[in-house]
Amino acid sequence: MVFLVCVIDYGAGNLQSVVKALAFIGQKAQVTADPAQVLAADRLIFPGVGAFGDAMNQLKSRGLDTAIAEYINADKPFLGICLGLQLLFQTSEESPGIAGLGILQGSIRRFPKIKGIKVPHIGWNSLEITQNVAGAKLFAGLPNGAYMYFVHSYCLQSWDEVPVSAVCGYGVPFGAAVCRGNLHAVQFHPEKSGGAGIRLLQNFLEG
Repeated sequence: MVFLVCVIDYGAGNLQSVVKALAFIGQKAQVTADPAQVLAADRLIFPGVGAFGDAMNQLKSRGLDTAIAEYINADKPFLGICLGLQLLFQTSEESPGIAGLGILQGSIRRFPKIKGIKVPHIGWNSLEITQNVAGAKLFAGLPNGAYMYFVHSYCLQSWDEVPVSAVCGYGVPFGAAVCRGNLHAVQFHPEKSGGAGIRLLQNFLEG
């Protein structure tokens, strides 16, 4: 079956690393900033680097915030990566006063100052995969403790009301992945995480 896979372009981030990872597994992707194309996608990937507030301003200026929300509310397969996870929440300490997409309840916080812990968190770290039913298909075939590559200073540190599917630790525990229905988002970069990341992307495309 041929899927229309779209990668959201909001003017920031290295989208080509995601496109190349998808090409490696034989999947072509359409990079787009067009809300109509976003809504037409069979699979939607929302990668992100940069600042929370700047990204939200770019999304709004292009009408992508509304398109992303409509796509997710239709329960179509969605994968957020790094900042693409953080922007799903209501707020972030990185950009006080700027509202996120608000699709998930909660706030993104900066890593606390802890002796011996450098911020940003850069490098490989292992996942504790939870029993989230929706998340099971994304992590199919991956062992508990699988290593993924992270680059971030902000993260989800409280998740009582959030469907977290993987947890990681860096001075404090944080939510490394969330899954609700066909909504998936990960704090790490699967496109930079070797074989484990490639398997996760395959699971997303096939799920």
